[in-house]
Amino acid sequence: MLVAADKMLKDALEGKYAIGQFNINNLEWTKAILQAAEETKSPVILGVSEGAGKYMTGFKTVVKMVEGMVEEMGITVPVAIHLDHGSYDGALKAIDAGFTSVMFDGSHYPIEENIEKTKEIVEISHSKGISVEAEVGAIGGEEDGVVGSGEIADPEECKRIADLGIDFLAAGIGNIHGVYPENWQGLNLEVLAEIQKKVGGMPLVLHGGTGIPDDMIKESIGLGVSKINVNTECQLVFAEATRKYIEEGKDREGKGFDPRKLLKPGTDAVVKLVKEKMDLFGSSGKAE
Repeated sequence: MLVAADKMLKDALEGKYAIGQFNINNLEWTKAILQAAEETKSPVILGVSEGAGKYMTGFKTVVKMVEGMVEEMGITVPVAIHLDHGSYDGALKAIDAGFTSVMFDGSHYPIEENIEKTKEIVEISHSKGISVEAEVGAIGGEEDGVVGSGEIADPEECKRIADLGIDFLAAGIGNIHGVYPENWQGLNLEVLAEIQKKVGGMPLVLHGGTGIPDDMIKESIGLGVSKINVNTECQLVFAEATRKYIEEGKDREGKGFDPRKLLKPGTDAVVKLVKEKMDLFGSSGKAE
């Protein structure tokens, strides 16, 4: 069933676990993530960047695809379709297309402009029962053309954004998109704790979940992180499994590769990874 993400994150905050957001880029990834969620009885958030939405021909196509797959696969766990790192215009388009949750990323604006635009998105979204994520302190690295410098969020600015009535907040604490470099200093958990105190009982979001040590993941959950985003790791396991399949030379049969067979190893690898992450985040079994 398609739902907004606010209730599942509030439940996660109270239960001291986190919901996984796994970005989708095509039918195969969507199928893999939904399968893993159903098998583990875990609520799940399907993240869609503006670039991925464009690749899949548009946000309306994404919504119809997910709705159809949820029905045809008999999915019983809560599923949210969430715009990831949306621009102001992108958020409006996702709302119009039927997304159940949106992220407006105003972290690259001066704080006053971030507040102004976030407030507008909150008013529009909440009038339609759609949950809203906002961001303070740009997340480092690059994801689908969205570049962040890796700022550490100001707890006071986090409170100002939280007070606008958003449903959950992404705050930069040293996390980055993509693969973490060897000299990465780790998450700034002291700042995370300060942010948690400032925003009270608001669920927090950890972007850049790929490569963060398990102990830091669990510690961040204990400090109020209720949603963890994973994208790069899915890309890596999908690509590696597909590469091996091609190199082994299977399924040529003199006619070239059957795309259904070609993509299956990658899809299976994503299912396995997502189930492992759901266990790590503690969300397995929470939809029973």
